[in-house]
Amino acid sequence: MLILAYILIGVSIYILVYEFFKFGGPPKKEKEDATKAPPLTPTSQSLILRLSMPIIRTYLLPSVVNLKIDNFRKEKKRVIASAGMVDEITPDELFSFKILLIVSLPLIAIIYNLSLRVVNPLILMLVFGSIGYVFPDLWLKNLIQTRQNKIRKAIPFVVDLLSLCTEAGLDFMGAIQRVVEKAKKSPLIDELQYVLQELKLGTTRAQSLRNMADRIDMTEISSLVAVLVTADQMGASISNVLKEQSAQIRSERFIRAEKEGAKASQKILFPLILFIVPAVFIVVLGPIVARLIQQAFSGGGGGFF
Repeated sequence: MLILAYILIGVSIYILVYEFFKFGGPPKKEKEDATKAPPLTPTSQSLILRLSMPIIRTYLLPSVVNLKIDNFRKEKKRVIASAGMVDEITPDELFSFKILLIVSLPLIAIIYNLSLRVVNPLILMLVFGSIGYVFPDLWLKNLIQTRQNKIRKAIPFVVDLLSLCTEAGLDFMGAIQRVVEKAKKSPLIDELQYVLQELKLGTTRAQSLRNMADRIDMTEISSLVAVLVTADQMGASISNVLKEQSAQIRSERFIRAEKEGAKASQKILFPLILFIVPAVFIVVLGPIVARLIQQAFSGGGGGFF
């Protein structure tokens, strides 16, 4: 009951702090810039990030923006773009988020440890401080993997649609526009929409596609973009290129599925040996061992059966 009371108190304090510092969010723009690209579909619905952002923007961000962490900003900007979080968090806010977790997680653990007195507070500080430091990176890595899996599943369908549209007489950019309008929403469709918006802002077609490949950071997309850019520069038929790429992507997808199936048989081997085989031995040999023990205590008379 004491632990439950501490949890309820902690939750209540956090909610009060969040409501009090809600004004720390970014100011609302009265007028949107007509030349700004539309935001990508938000990937994360993280409750921790939404609750922490007012405190981050009010107290930590004004100090962090003055730090000379250009390498961190450059590296995390690409990671955030790959996770589809460009409109939710910036590199400076990510660094502030790390600081908040490094401070708050050990503090919460020490407060609970005061009532339980189980672990040395110094150990708690080291463990939970380390968790607070690596958690944002692991969180972004998980978002990237989830987003890339969705893109990987959508690639064959989108490439087929692009091929059909170009065969119907549309140019490549017109085909992308039609696919964005008609296809089911996915991270890949969002990226294609961003490509169209960059083109409206004056970016060249090749550079827009390369920017998309950099944001997604996948081998399949990078190779597809490289082939499309080369075909465009050489004047080759985009429709034929898209057909060949679609067939190649489906073949690679089939090979990847076979590899995953082979890995599954290896992954199931350890649980099989650890859990299933002992249970089988218990069922088969259990009665025999029990009968032997019974005979040993009863003097061994009467035979085994």
